[in-house]
Amino acid sequence: MEQRLETFVKEHQDEVKGLLWELCKIPAPSHYEERRAAFIKEWLENQGAKGVFIDEAKNVIYPYRYEEGKPTALFMAHTDTVFPDMESMGVREEGGKMFSPGVGDDTANVAILLLMAKYAAQYQPETKGNLIFAANSCEEGLGNLKGSKALVKRYQDSLAQVVSFDGYIDEVCNCAVGSTRYRVEVKTEGGHSYFNFGNRNALAELAAMIQELYKYQVPQDGSKTTYNVGVVKGGTSVNTIAQQAEMLYEFRSDNLESMALVRENFERVVADFRNKGLEVNVEIMGERPCGRKDAKNPAQEALSNMCRDIIAKHSGRMPGFTSASTDCNIPFSLGIPAATIGLCLGGQAHTREEWIYTDSLKTGFAIAAELISEQFQ
Repeated sequence: MEQRLETFVKEHQDEVKGLLWELCKIPAPSHYEERRAAFIKEWLENQGAKGVFIDEAKNVIYPYRYEEGKPTALFMAHTDTVFPDMESMGVREEGGKMFSPGVGDDTANVAILLLMAKYAAQYQPETKGNLIFAANSCEEGLGNLKGSKALVKRYQDSLAQVVSFDGYIDEVCNCAVGSTRYRVEVKTEGGHSYFNFGNRNALAELAAMIQELYKYQVPQDGSKTTYNVGVVKGGTSVNTIAQQAEMLYEFRSDNLESMALVRENFERVVADFRNKGLEVNVEIMGERPCGRKDAKNPAQEALSNMCRDIIAKHSGRMPGFTSASTDCNIPFSLGIPAATIGLCLGGQAHTREEWIYTDSLKTGFAIAAELISEQFQ
């Protein structure tokens, strides 16, 4: 890392913390990130960034030294949180920790990415190719990676690598966990619990379907495949035979073939229950593509190893490689070299008690600076 950048990182630690504090006060549920997006765009422009824009997916994009035909490196961090709140959820600091829902996933990473964009805007370093900074939308839950999909589509023809800053410093995600999520509804004739006793009960039929789905044995081939029923609801009252019941069901895998097998099982179970004369309605709520693990990609290995080595250099710990469901599912599925790494340390992500170690921002800032500076000449 050049001396000018190293000095910048040391001199702007308080600004990272202050920016994180401001961002945490702005609610940003998936699909409703516009307030954070507007704040980020204005903040970048105030730092001297030129050409910043918000796209149709509510991504805030700063294309630095962009020229058609040159290879593109995309660095991103997602602005949305898992929480539905449209009012500020608050932020506080005590005991060396910063507390706020979404502070580590992913607001701290957004703040560090923005400081690196500020460095580029103010010092104008020469680059090896195109450099894109993006605060992207819709990574969480049923956001369905809308922001990542839009970014990859926009720059796909020139994308040489994608790095998503997300989560904690302890791992490098270099493989996608794909997922498919369904809403499954069962309908029956129902009726009065006494006078129509014997009629089919939608809740009972749905329970039988769940039991059948849970008989599936996942492949034992070294990959990891999971499935889950997360929500069940239906019925009208205690003295009514339920006419309608529904569930939310998902399966995940880091292996393309295993994803296909668990999908086949799900479709077989649904078909079996329809063949009993039941009305079964299936709606796909979200899909995240699964990357391939079988083919060796030297560029992917080089990026993964570089991320690992830079994290180890600045944190003093060698991170492991892992599979996960992140914004990088999209480039992984297209064979574009990608990695997801975190720039902070903390705990209780996806809860309202989420926190990070404030001092870990210093390490994360140094990691991001060195990784992004690999694109400088």
